[in-house]
Amino acid sequence: MQLQPFLVAVAIGLMLGFERERNHTGSIAAGSRSFALLGLAGAIAASFHPWAIVAGLCGLAALMVMAYFRTSAEDPGTTTEIAALVAYLLGALAYTRPAVAVALAVVVVALLASKTRIHRFAREAVSEIELEDAIKFFAVAFVVLPLLPDRELGPYGILNPSKIWLLVVLITGIGWIGYIGVRALGPARGLLVTGLAGGFVSASATTASMGRLSRGAGLRAPLAGALIASLATFIQLLVVIGFVSSGLLRRLWPPAVAGSLALIGVAAFVYLRGHQDQQQYSDTRPPARPFSLRPALILATVLTVALVFGRWATELLGTGGAVLVAFTTGLADAHAGAVASATLAAAGDITVDTALVAVAAALGSNLLVKCLLAFTGGGRRFGLAFLAAVAVPAAVFAAGITLAIRLG
Repeated sequence: MQLQPFLVAVAIGLMLGFERERNHTGSIAAGSRSFALLGLAGAIAASFHPWAIVAGLCGLAALMVMAYFRTSAEDPGTTTEIAALVAYLLGALAYTRPAVAVALAVVVVALLASKTRIHRFAREAVSEIELEDAIKFFAVAFVVLPLLPDRELGPYGILNPSKIWLLVVLITGIGWIGYIGVRALGPARGLLVTGLAGGFVSASATTASMGRLSRGAGLRAPLAGALIASLATFIQLLVVIGFVSSGLLRRLWPPAVAGSLALIGVAAFVYLRGHQDQQQYSDTRPPARPFSLRPALILATVLTVALVFGRWATELLGTGGAVLVAFTTGLADAHAGAVASATLAAAGDITVDTALVAVAAALGSNLLVKCLLAFTGGGRRFGLAFLAAVAVPAAVFAAGITLAIRLG
């Protein structure tokens, strides 16, 4: 019999026990020695029979209930009792999969040790609206998605409801995570934070919002926020394209990264030149919710239409048809046009070179919309400044796409 699984189980128990003793005041239901024994007990039970694990778990649960009533007057929390049950289960897992058990134990200890930071984040950083949107997101990701059929349907057999909705979940999920992550940094960082957070939700809407802000006072800080919002477009694009077509991603990421770096450079230059302006907007909040069901449904509809018409246009007009559809779709959503092109390339309906041109067309038409919104929201002064600022990143990206096509 190998001793390694049992030693791993003891080590896991000790690690959890040390954390509980170190970060807990007053009496606790179980200390480091008890946790180590619980981990070992789980491994021993697993060595006998699966039902032995169940029996041990029931007995441990009864012990933890009694321990809770003994210590609840001093500490009404149940974290230690739950951690003890987890230590037992991780010990049982260590008997067959020690590496997985250790990895999960590290995650558990990190959660236990981050009590103060997690509580502060939940109470101060996350608003009620953001929590509500998180619930909606988990519903569409883990309730709706499993119910959709995972097979090719519709015209040309290119519509897979499960994969289309998974792309929607991926795009909106990136937006939600990016929004919350940037939101957690606080408003003191001004319009760059607002621009990036809003850009993960809608870069076009954020551009219009920054334009409206520029009417009140300084130009440079809102302009930098509008520029950095477009950075989210590149980030989301690379993640989603990588999920759909790894071959296209290998050709796309160099120009996308080059364009992103140029965008960051221009935004930083504008922001630093307008440092005094940005103080006026330090309390500006992101212009949109982190997640909304209506945009998700619109995105799914646009993506579906783009896939069907892209395939139809390719059959009717050749490769130019896919580029035309991507350009048209990009007027509504840059990611939908780009993802549709990547999907066609992955299916072999168009070449990777054509997909690169189509992605550029989708981003280009979306940039035209942003420029129009900049003029509409911020007037001629803001619109011209935005147009001049995005010219450099757009030229860098276009040059990168051209080079990628020429080099093959």
